Amino acid sequence: MFKLFLLLLAVPVLEIYLIIKVGSAIGGLPTAALLLAVSLAGAFLVRSQGFRILDQVRGELAQGRLPAAQLLDGALILLGGLLLVLPGFCTDLIAIFFLIPATRRLIKLWLGLWLQSRLARGGFLVRRHY
Repeated sequence: MFKLFLLLLAVPVLEIYLIIKVGSAIGGLPTAALLLAVSLAGAFLVRSQGFRILDQVRGELAQGRLPAAQLLDGALILLGGLLLVLPGFCTDLIAIFFLIPATRRLIKLWLGLWLQSRLARGGFLVRRHY
């Protein structure tokens, strides 16, 4: 919980710092235009990738298969879209990694390895509420 607090505190500070640095290097208006351009490009990626994944989910369901990989892709695209809403360069960069199919594959591979290691260590606790 403390790590999440530190993350929520550090990200805005880092974003403000980078916006100020970029703004002082290229000017305020170009910095705002750059942030807007990245957000618009990201919104286009979210839309196109989201519709592509939706078509894949429909195809898998039509064939009677569970679209687990496509649902994970959809979740990563949604997370990327949410990160694009936040103003700043770091969150936009991370969002782009969630939106590009090649980097999304790497993220899914990493998530799979992380999940396997957690399961092997017994890192997940199941609580039953009766």
